[in-house]
Formats: sequence, C-alpha cells, structure tokens
Amino acid sequence: MARRRSEPATQAPTTMKELKDTLWKAADKLRGSLEASDYKDVILGLVFLKYVSDSFAERREQIRAELEAEGGYTADDIEYSQEDRDEYSGSQVFWVPPVARWEYLAVRAKGTEDETIGQLINEAMKQLMEANPALAGTLPRIYNREAVDQRRLGELLDLFNSARFTGGGASRARDLLGEVYEYFLGKFAAAEGKRGGEFYTPPGVVRVLVEMLEPQRGRIYDPCCGSGGMFVQAEKFLEAHHRNPSDLSVYGQENMERTWRMARMNLAIHGLIGNLGPSWGDTFARDLHPDLEADYVLANPPFNIKDWARNEEDARWRYGVPPAGNANYAWIQHILSKLAPRGQAGVVMANGSMSTNSGGEGQIRARIVEADLVSAMVALPTQLFRSTGIPVCLWIFAKNKKWRTDRSGQVLFIDARNLGHMVDRAERALSDEDVAQIADTYRTWRGEPTASDGRGTVPEPGTIPEPDEGSSYEDIPGFCYSATLAEIKAADYALTPGRYVGTATPEDDGVDLDEKIKLLAGSLVAALDESARLDAVVREQLARLS
Repeated sequence: MARRRSEPATQAPTTMKELKDTLWKAADKLRGSLEASDYKDVILGLVFLKYVSDSFAERREQIRAELEAEGGYTADDIEYSQEDRDEYSGSQVFWVPPVARWEYLAVRAKGTEDETIGQLINEAMKQLMEANPALAGTLPRIYNREAVDQRRLGELLDLFNSARFTGGGASRARDLLGEVYEYFLGKFAAAEGKRGGEFYTPPGVVRVLVEMLEPQRGRIYDPCCGSGGMFVQAEKFLEAHHRNPSDLSVYGQENMERTWRMARMNLAIHGLIGNLGPSWGDTFARDLHPDLEADYVLANPPFNIKDWARNEEDARWRYGVPPAGNANYAWIQHILSKLAPRGQAGVVMANGSMSTNSGGEGQIRARIVEADLVSAMVALPTQLFRSTGIPVCLWIFAKNKKWRTDRSGQVLFIDARNLGHMVDRAERALSDEDVAQIADTYRTWRGEPTASDGRGTVPEPGTIPEPDEGSSYEDIPGFCYSATLAEIKAADYALTPGRYVGTATPEDDGVDLDEKIKLLAGSLVAALDESARLDAVVREQLARLS
C-alpha cells in the first residue's frame, strides 16, 4: 500500500480489542446533541467510507504491480489504467472519485479555509453514490450539521487513518473493517435499548441458526433483514468451510429506511453482493421478491406486531389467515411460501408462538405440523436480547426431511434454556460450546457429521445424501427429544420443548440407597434434637420475662 500522507503522532492501537475500544471511545465523543439514529449513521458511514477507499487503494496498487510485472508500460500508461473504472468494477471494487479517497480527506482532517471536514465528507459521500449506482440513496450526508463537532470529527478521521486497516491483502482489510462495523452495531444496539432490536440480532442467536442450517450454496433470504447480520454470519460460515461467498445469492427486504441503508453498507463491507430491493419496504404490503424460491431463509421478525398490512385474500396464507392483532404466523407463512422444494428456514420467534391458540393461530400451527414442515424447535435462554425481555425460541423448517437419516414425520425438540452465561447484569450470551451443542444435536439427529468429527459437511441443496451409519442420535432427558407427529397431536400441537424433553436424569453419586437413607435419617434426628434444645431455651427465656 502507498504510504498515507498524514501520520498522527499518537501510537496506533495494536490488538483488535484495543482498536475497537479506541475507535468506539473516540466515536462516542461525537455524540453531543445528536439523535441516536443520526449518531449511528455518522459513525457507520465513516467506517464504510474507510472500507471502500482502502479497497480502492488496494486494487489501485494491484493494477500498478500487475502492469510493472508485464513490462512495457510507461508511468503515464500505468496511471491511465489506474483511473480506468472497468479495472475496479471487474474486481467487484467500488470506484472512488478523487475527493472521496481517504488520503484526500486525511490531509484535510481539520478542514480547509473554505470548507469544514463535515462538508468535505458530505461531498465525498455524494460523489461516491453518483459514481456507483448500487450505492444510490445509501450513504449519509449529515456530517456538517451543527450538532456534529467538527474538531472531534477530524480527530476521529485521524484515528481511523492511524489504525491502518490495509496490509495483508484486501480480504484482510475487509475482515478488520467488518469486525469494527459489527462491533459498532452491537454497541449502538445496546445504547438504543428496545429500538436497537430493529436492526440487531445477538451474534450467538444468529450463529445457532446458521450452524443448524449450514448454508453452502444457493439462494439465501431474509424478509426482515435488519442490518444484514444473518447474511454476514452465513458468509463467515462459508469462509470457515473454505467455500466462496459468491456460492450464496443474497436476497432480503427491510422496512426501515435507515436500517436498509445500514444493511447495504454492511454487505458491501463484507464483500457480499445482495439484492435488498430498490428501496426499503413493508414485506406484507409489497413483497419485493415475489417469485423467489430460497434454499435457505434466516429471519428474526419483529415479535407480536399488532398493526400490520393484512390482506385476507393473500395467497401466502396457505395454512390459515393470521389474526389481525398478531403478525407472528404471517411471518411464518410468508417464510414457508419462499422455500424451494428442499429449502430450509430458521426463524426467531416469541415463545408464545409455540402454544398460542388465539385468533386461529393454534389451527394454523396444527396444519403446518401436519404438513410435516417443522423440523426442530429450540427453546433459548432468557436475556439474550437487550431489546426485549420476551423469552424467545427458534423454529426450524424443512420442506423435505429425507437427510442421511429420514426424519419424515418427526420433530426434534431442544430445551436450551439452561445454556449461556451472563456477560453483565442485563445480557446473556451463548458460548462457542453452547452453539456447538445445539447445532451438533440437530446434525446428529439428521444423520449428518458434526462440526468436530471431521467427516465432511452437509450436502448441497437439491441433493439427497446417502445414509451415514457413523452418526447416532439419542434422546437426552431434559435437553432433547425426537417426537412423532402423533405425539405432537396428542399434545394439542403445542411445540414447547419442555413438554417433550422431560427432566434431566439425576447424576449417580455412587452412594448406596440404604446408606443414603441412614444418612438422611441421622440428619433428621439431629435436626429434631437441635429443634428440641432450642425450644427449651426459648421457653426458659420466656419464663424469665413473665
């Protein structure tokens, strides 16, 4: 990479944690009188600008190196090629106009005689969107508002410059900036409380869904995609399994304008090309992907919406018209309507969805169960979401349950309420081990190799795998149980895992039963003797007072 022209005197952060903490503390100084949503846009827009500029500079340097290696090119030839937009679009890199390049802004971090740094950044955002139609209407232009402290904005620009995301290749820069972006999203969600849930799903919950469904190739869809966290985690899954992110085609929709913009920036930072529609929009009022057949659907819909665009004649309500006062089963049926013949879905829902009978929801649930579309139900621990105290569960759907083990006519119930650990007084998190325990239980039930046994991965969509004799699922009292449709019908189609898994078997401490009885009897006699002694003492004291 070319050396930056502005070098701050302070020492750059060295570790990823130090980098994220330093950037957050610096960014937090900008908050001032800004509204939380504006503040979020200011910071995330700056992260995005740094990413596209670094990616552009990386590609620019690659062009120079390639031409010098070929030989026969003058300095003017190389510079001409470096300004050729096709050299960037062909490598899926955004074209960055000169005034939007980070090095241009870095040397003007304190502003100029004619313009503040906020005005310069606004112009950079404007020209970046004009040069890249895919970014039209996406980037914030709020950097010169009175509430934005220009001095601190310049300091933050300097700090981003010193952080040096480049080096180690464009993918490394993308990973670092992506991690910072996700870190900031989590911080903003925590700061905004309930409203933060509109764009942010806890990473542990997303990981459980992704690890259970194992998306590898095909179309992936999220009808309420928030800031795009489901897609990003799917990309990380592909990377961990040495697959190309382009193997997944991303489709999504989001109703909130600011959140839709965040999602587009998030996808770009992680190198994902997604179709989130030409603009934001209500999934029920106007489905932007009406003909989509998805191999995977991952979603965390807003819970228990009472005011939604309900149309009783909608073809999506194949299993019954959802009630006007709750959209939970509208989301579920919309998602089912999107699944390809061997499609799978993972959906976060409020616990009430598993057993409610109000407004005809019980009948809708019964029809979905009888259609053999429910593959697994997972009860999650409390306090995973800062944005809501409502207990949540995971619905896992599959259009075809003929995996290595044919699970047609069966549903796996997992009670994971005892998993997780408190990270502070308000929030619980799932560890890697917790995520693996849930996902591996589901994989084993399907007859698939687990994450740790090294026997391969789930087959691609549209294929029917051969049986795998190496996997052997067993019910674990208190944690998991494989129920038949007949058992579920007998329970009036309630899908609460605790109803099926039973209680955990108490551990054998190795003490003989007769010996336990003798010990307990001895303890009881000793307690009675002590009670009698204390009774005599109390009576004696009362006698003295009378």
